[in-house]
Amino acid sequence: MFARSAFRAAQPLRTCVRHYATESAPKSGSSMLLPVAGAAAVAGAGYYYFAGGEGAVAKGTQAAGAAVKPAFTGGDQGFVSLKLAEVETVNHNTKRFRFELPESDHVSGLHIASAILTKFKGPNDEKATLRPYTPISDEGQQGFLDLLVKKYPDGPMSTHLHNMVPGQRLDFKGPLPKYAWSENKHEHIGLIAGGTGITPMYQLLRTIFNNPKEKTKVTLVFGNVTEDDILLKKELAELENTYPQRFRAFYVLDKAPKGWTGNSGFITKDLLKTVLPESKNENIKLFVCGPPGLMKAISGNKVSPKDQGELSGALKDLGYSKEQVYKF
Repeated sequence: MFARSAFRAAQPLRTCVRHYATESAPKSGSSMLLPVAGAAAVAGAGYYYFAGGEGAVAKGTQAAGAAVKPAFTGGDQGFVSLKLAEVETVNHNTKRFRFELPESDHVSGLHIASAILTKFKGPNDEKATLRPYTPISDEGQQGFLDLLVKKYPDGPMSTHLHNMVPGQRLDFKGPLPKYAWSENKHEHIGLIAGGTGITPMYQLLRTIFNNPKEKTKVTLVFGNVTEDDILLKKELAELENTYPQRFRAFYVLDKAPKGWTGNSGFITKDLLKTVLPESKNENIKLFVCGPPGLMKAISGNKVSPKDQGELSGALKDLGYSKEQVYKF
């Protein structure tokens, strides 16, 4: 089974938060209109599209010289059935699911940034349920992929996944192409996430900090209801401790506990103005992912995977352009 994630107290908002430390530390084991709680934003039905070819591997987990064998190649491949190997309860409504790839030496085939499509059709369902997810396992990992899924009362796919037990199978297809990342593509990026909207952000973080040639700075603003809802907190804390000169994380809780040193309430325009790279900087990019309410308040919702829609909300008010923002 997976190791349980530990929580570290969030760092308070300091003066001069745009500055980063210059030395690495040793590794360690608000006025916005809407709350950040709720379902992560999902692409509209019927808008899915797929990338052909083999996905790039972000981290060299294969033996040197070994050929990359992707499980998912896009195009006309169709859906692939994967067996659920392990389930870990992360918190009161979130589980981590490990699915075995068809062969032990397969990698997922996902590139950065991309997601994967799941499909399930119950015996009494008229139509199949399709939902995209971004795996949290490394794209170079052989033999399995991991999904982090929050259960929602009205979510047919999340409910089905949470009812699954090891040995059962689920259909997958991909990759679903998102934002094409390349080494040092931007000088500084800002990640604004709510709930399970952290998963595509974590994919970007892994790619950037697994590459010793990368110099990109990253600022994360992550909103949740309670401290227990902060997903991947241990992994984020390790990145912040290892790369303090390049990565800062700011946490916002709707229901902050006594003694909480982070930000409380909602993700505010004032917080974003203070911590994000300034809009006048040319080589920056902001990424947004979360429930529809957060998307509407921060950037406006996208129309479809192929149409980002117009920029609105706090980021437009702060002077960012449509070209500086990407909505997952």
